[in-house]
Amino acid sequence: MLVRGSYQGSSFFELLQLDHRHLMPDLSAWGRSAIESVPHGTTVLAMRFSTGVLVAGDRLATAGHSVASRDVVKVFETDPYSVMAISGAAGPCIEMARILSVELEHYEKIEGERLELEGKANKLSQMIRANLPAAMQGLAVVPLFAGFDTRRKTGRLWKFDITGGRYEETEFDATGSGGLYARESLKHGWTRNLGRDEAVKVAVAALSAAADEDRATGGVDLERGIYPIIKMCTTTGHADATEAEIAACYREILAARTAGGNR
Repeated sequence: MLVRGSYQGSSFFELLQLDHRHLMPDLSAWGRSAIESVPHGTTVLAMRFSTGVLVAGDRLATAGHSVASRDVVKVFETDPYSVMAISGAAGPCIEMARILSVELEHYEKIEGERLELEGKANKLSQMIRANLPAAMQGLAVVPLFAGFDTRRKTGRLWKFDITGGRYEETEFDATGSGGLYARESLKHGWTRNLGRDEAVKVAVAALSAAADEDRATGGVDLERGIYPIIKMCTTTGHADATEAEIAACYREILAARTAGGNR
């Protein structure tokens, strides 16, 4: 149980930093060999579509040149209208997503209202900045953050650098080891008035393109039944693309490649 000390504000993260520092992860003593063995998440993307915003991530995590896990979840709901997708050191990334979720819930309980979407992005930026010493050792957290802005009635998304720099994107973005290839695919597939179903297809195509070119990115694995996580935020809150829907999109992509003579 947390007991309030000197801090009297509405930020759970600042409460931990000031009054309960011992509960924060300490990565300063990690050596290079230990860091290289830490699983890393690879490719995530986000895009706006006609009624909201979509966030997607592959499921593969790597440790050096080895596969650490094939079914890591990299897309997290942080509150009813926002989603965070993680790339970088898997442990610190997942921990940050959990702390952000608690931070937003704590704020709402203390202040009696939900934080605006841009304020949520600012909170995440502060957490990334606090992780900078670990990032300089190789344990970087490089997320995407997106959600539905209930005040502006539109989907919005942000990317970040390891210093906590926050940059809003008006169309789409992708990050991680396969981010370059995913962005190239998004450039060709994304349009401003994409519908929900079309947005899912574009996301599956982008992750598949990244998986083709980047060995650290996992695509759709029909044999093992492992599929990317795709979440959308609209005026009604969250919705997930089903595995059956993702599989159908991937089969369409394979059929189009076969018809075009590409494998």
